[in-house]
Amino acid sequence: MRAIAIVCLVSTIILLTACGGGRCGDAKGACPTEAIAVLQPTKGNAVAGTVRFSQQGDDTLLIVAEVSGLSANGQHAFHVHEFGDASAPDAESAGGHYNPEGHAHGGPDSEERHAGDFGNLQADAQGKARLELTARGVTVCGRNPVLGRSIIIHAKADDLSTQPSGNAGPRIAIGVIGVAKAP
Repeated sequence: MRAIAIVCLVSTIILLTACGGGRCGDAKGACPTEAIAVLQPTKGNAVAGTVRFSQQGDDTLLIVAEVSGLSANGQHAFHVHEFGDASAPDAESAGGHYNPEGHAHGGPDSEERHAGDFGNLQADAQGKARLELTARGVTVCGRNPVLGRSIIIHAKADDLSTQPSGNAGPRIAIGVIGVAKAP
């Protein structure tokens, strides 16, 4: 486990160095404005879907999640985690919540929150959820970048207050956030 953590740390340092401190881009240095995570279930779960990230100004993202395989009519916590490492069957390799500024945990509208605190998905009777959320204080690849990290869906609702992670239960899906193909 320690070797994986070291590899993740080295990979993050290489990525940030190659991207000028977090400002990744194409050959001309342009920062991508679209990212995507394709969700994979953790061991014993059946969650699938996509989460799309679209830059909406200097420090705001439009996030669109379309997810299936959730518990019917249930709420499920939805967070960005530190690492884009999906190697562990329980997604623990993704680390904790993405919190580059050291804030307390909160909801997406809380004055103080982790950059990766996106609240809850609400599943319908068929276990499907769709969420559109505008999140402030995060970007695709600028300040507090999500690119190269992971999105995690949890078994339970985020209570939006318990520290450090909202008492959200086990991780039931993970998706590594990568650059999306241009439309």
